[in-house]
Amino acid sequence: MTTDIQSILNRLGIKADNAAYSTGSNWGGATNTEKLESYSPVDGKLIASASVASVTDYDAIVVKAETAFKEWRTVPAPKRGEIVRQFGDALRENKEALGTLVSYEMGKSLQEGFGEVQEMIDICDFAVGLSRQLYGLTMHSERPSHRMYEQWHPLGIVGIISAFNFPVAVWSWNAALALVCGNVCIWKPSEKTPLTAIACQHIIAKVFKANNVAEGVCNLVLGDRTVGELMTNDSRVPLVSATGSTRMGKAVGAAVGARLGKSLLELGGNNAIIISEHADLDMSLIGAVFGAVGTAGQRCTSTRRLIIHESVYDAFTAKLVKAYGQLRIGDPLDQNNHVGPLIDTDAVAAYLDSIEKCKAEGGNFVVEGDVLSGDAYASGCYVKPCIAEVQNDYKIVQHETFAPILYLIKYKTLDEAIALQNGVPQGLSSAIMTLNLREAEHFLSAKGSDCGIANVNIGTSGAEIGGAFGGEKETGGGRESGSDAWRAYMRRQTNTINYSNTLPLAQGIKFDL
Repeated sequence: MTTDIQSILNRLGIKADNAAYSTGSNWGGATNTEKLESYSPVDGKLIASASVASVTDYDAIVVKAETAFKEWRTVPAPKRGEIVRQFGDALRENKEALGTLVSYEMGKSLQEGFGEVQEMIDICDFAVGLSRQLYGLTMHSERPSHRMYEQWHPLGIVGIISAFNFPVAVWSWNAALALVCGNVCIWKPSEKTPLTAIACQHIIAKVFKANNVAEGVCNLVLGDRTVGELMTNDSRVPLVSATGSTRMGKAVGAAVGARLGKSLLELGGNNAIIISEHADLDMSLIGAVFGAVGTAGQRCTSTRRLIIHESVYDAFTAKLVKAYGQLRIGDPLDQNNHVGPLIDTDAVAAYLDSIEKCKAEGGNFVVEGDVLSGDAYASGCYVKPCIAEVQNDYKIVQHETFAPILYLIKYKTLDEAIALQNGVPQGLSSAIMTLNLREAEHFLSAKGSDCGIANVNIGTSGAEIGGAFGGEKETGGGRESGSDAWRAYMRRQTNTINYSNTLPLAQGIKFDL
């Protein structure tokens, strides 16, 4: 481990001595001797290890959370918001350290690591305002001297299962909103990025302690899918918010649905940008390249497909090939580099497998892929972003590969392009590059994109906190972050108050005794 990383861990309150970590009662890992080791894809080195939660640990955490909820739900929402505001300030103080750890443990560029922590800060700011806006409605009753209204109450324990590619931001999207809504949280992070989760737990635990918040409001349990299965099958956890693959989401949805619980699913994407004949090609190039190679293609919103009008296909493809030739691949902590590593060698194997499957189906690679070797790439996780000309119905194109593989598809008419864009099982993010107003509006209409996110003249990645984030079809249908996504973390209650001296029934029914 480098001295710099050691310093970062110390600043975040983490001792990199391969020992068990603990943040008191908010931590699940007290009785198990099994360790979860975190290796950096940047250099392949072991950063540290942490204790895995046992079944006993998990159960103790749930009991602690249930007790904490009884008190936390009675705290006025604006006061809950004030505590979340302080958490946002603590993140500001730790932005550089936490962002650097995100980059080193996950492998995304340093700027993207800082950007992820900024997303956490932004959602805290959003949640503070939301804490004074948990509005219900007042309705007119058909009965005289009656008042009807609806209000929203917290659910209880919110289980959060997050993925490695956004190891801290997605947790905060859920936690910040869940907390101001009056819920308590249990977080099961990716087993590939446990240290960033521990760092977040340290930061928020200090804020809670300073505000005399009961232990158990925000909890962390480390482990593999076994821990996730405990949560998804636990009737004490009314809502499970899960981010990951479609395969994982189907398992979570089935388990939670079997007990009639609630699930919020953010699953795979197979996102396309339509490059119109009316597009600004230089601007389109920036959106396409960043969308395809940012985070080494490991975003659920990464650009997987470019659907390009036949009249600009050759010109735009030439621009892409030139741009890919200028990409700098290497240590993501070096801000001169554009592309960092994949998360691990399993991801590299999936990348290579997808390339071979694409070639077998007839794909023509205009930029070849490869695994990079040498001292600078000693972890074995660095690959070359590549580009292939394909047909949309190739099986591999219909599948989401979490790697920087970009597929090119040619089209003639806008309706054809939209059909191609929609012609995959996933429905997360989409975009069109065009200066033609009619094309833009058609793309955004009910006849256009079937995705949860549809953009004009920006790429598929880079969603802002203010909008609800999520997608349709095999993306799961969940919504997180802005707009009215807070409602997923609450239960609706309709109330009727009779302030008359009689008891009239609805629908004019008579029941005289």
